[in-house]
Amino acid sequence: MTEQPSDSKSASDAISVDVAIIGAGPVGMSLALALAAGTQRVLLLDSRPHAAWASDPRALALAHGSRQLLESLGAWNAAAATSIDTIHVSQRGGFGRTLIEARDYGIPALGYVMRYRDLAATLDARIDTRVKATQRLHNCTVLGITADSEAAEIMLAAPAPMAAGAAAPRRVRAGLVVHAEGTPASDPAVRVYDYRQHAVVAEVRPVPGHQQRAWERFTPDGPLALLPLAQDYSLVFTMPPEKAAHLLALDEGAFLTALRAQFGSRLDFVASGPRASFPLALRVREQLLGPRQVWIGNAAQSLHPVSGQGFNLGLRDAWELAAALLANRSGDAGDAANLAAYARARRLDRRGSIAFTDGIVRVFGNDLAPLRITRGLGLLALDVLPPLRHFVARRMIWGARAWP
Repeated sequence: MTEQPSDSKSASDAISVDVAIIGAGPVGMSLALALAAGTQRVLLLDSRPHAAWASDPRALALAHGSRQLLESLGAWNAAAATSIDTIHVSQRGGFGRTLIEARDYGIPALGYVMRYRDLAATLDARIDTRVKATQRLHNCTVLGITADSEAAEIMLAAPAPMAAGAAAPRRVRAGLVVHAEGTPASDPAVRVYDYRQHAVVAEVRPVPGHQQRAWERFTPDGPLALLPLAQDYSLVFTMPPEKAAHLLALDEGAFLTALRAQFGSRLDFVASGPRASFPLALRVREQLLGPRQVWIGNAAQSLHPVSGQGFNLGLRDAWELAAALLANRSGDAGDAANLAAYARARRLDRRGSIAFTDGIVRVFGNDLAPLRITRGLGLLALDVLPPLRHFVARRMIWGARAWP
């Protein structure tokens, strides 16, 4: 990339690129990789040190559609992925259940579970070996963004150098700024709905083994998901905050006893790893576009973890934005008409995924008797009506557009 000053200041003070991506997590790195098929000069900006994800303990649920996208980028890490062949959906203390199976859709798995750090490491290595027009800048803080008719300008706090012997820029002038930095803490442009729930996460060892089956179990406290990860299950258990605090304070034996009581007798659990919890809320940015700016991934929407749709939706954001930028013939990455067309194209998938996830939480997230009966009837309908089950399954695999 050729460094250029945007005004009379020295080249070491500013650089000029076509696309600046704020946030170098999996969604931001996936966008950078997808753009490698074109000629855009790309800069990844990250507030964290390089490879900060190496110690991240989280697990990601990846739909089969996400595997297809990552494979197209040369960034699928098969060795780190545990497949989900079947999903068993049921409710505790009520009737109704359904089983979704990969063989019904002619695919090797409905989805996969992978550690965040393994996916990030694969994308990071792929950028290093494949992408020549991408630079990265770590340990940098964005102070502000302004835009004019020709470009957006990002003002940075003093960051670390981009490379050995290279001065760090204080300003980045870009045709387009992509926000992929994750869930906004507070932003008046973001609508927030607090679910008044916390998610307790841990890895637990099942007996017998998981046999590539995931469980979505609706309990009186909230949804309980078990996702196969190596030999264990990645547990995501939602509940009121005070109950989450109680579970975190228990010793391992008492915690496993509490888990058995909520899950039921189909499985036993013999060991548990460290536990953590975090609050749950729906955060939605109403407008995806600003002057020469666009928001994707968790910066655009942050969903409840039930059904595991959040990251998959963000990855589709990145893929379709890259397709729009690569197809644009104007030469201007920030072309307003092209970005507006991208936002319109994302509307169905985005709104559908938000409504699908939020609807599950509202219908299955409490133990009122009328709703318990309603969700039992819904699960029964899914089980006995294959077209309805296939509609739900395809949405989970490929999003609202059910592509490819």
